[in-house]
Amino acid sequence: MTELTSSAAFPKTSGRRKGYEPGVVDEFLSAARTAFEAEDTKLRSDDIRAAAFPLVRDGYAVEAVDAALARIEDAFAQRERAVAMSQRGARAWVGASRGLAQEILDRLSRPARRRFRRVSFLRFGYRVDEVDLVAGRIARYLESGESLTIEQVRTVAFRMQLRGYDEAQVDAVLDSVVDVMQSVG
Repeated sequence: MTELTSSAAFPKTSGRRKGYEPGVVDEFLSAARTAFEAEDTKLRSDDIRAAAFPLVRDGYAVEAVDAALARIEDAFAQRERAVAMSQRGARAWVGASRGLAQEILDRLSRPARRRFRRVSFLRFGYRVDEVDLVAGRIARYLESGESLTIEQVRTVAFRMQLRGYDEAQVDAVLDSVVDVMQSVG
């Protein structure tokens, strides 16, 4: 993680494109590095996943920072899994992961167009048909092991529609899917 704290670690945007504010990114990555090296458990993989940075001109390229954050998140998740397995044992860890996977599967097995809460009238949310398509793919992954990668879940993007699915609820389930995928390695 050493190379991620340097301002030269990421390409910068140019022209009209905006990127992440370098100072904020550098500060976050420095704190993450310190926490990881000190084995501080206050900063967790889901905190890395939830990190958000202001967009500015001449900022760090979003794709490069996001890719680095994904690697850092994976490193924290691996450490969290190892600690949990040593403290609670493999059976308890697998049991907890299985329970979360079942909760996700129960949600995603609901009838199409009813898998998530809808936003209120005249508000935009995620496109229902697109979310349902991804939900089906995740359900097949959980049920039968159909091929799906953490990166595919992390980078999924949905267009917007009036009376679409609630973004926060869909994002929370996607975060839980990542947690399950990370827990099984």
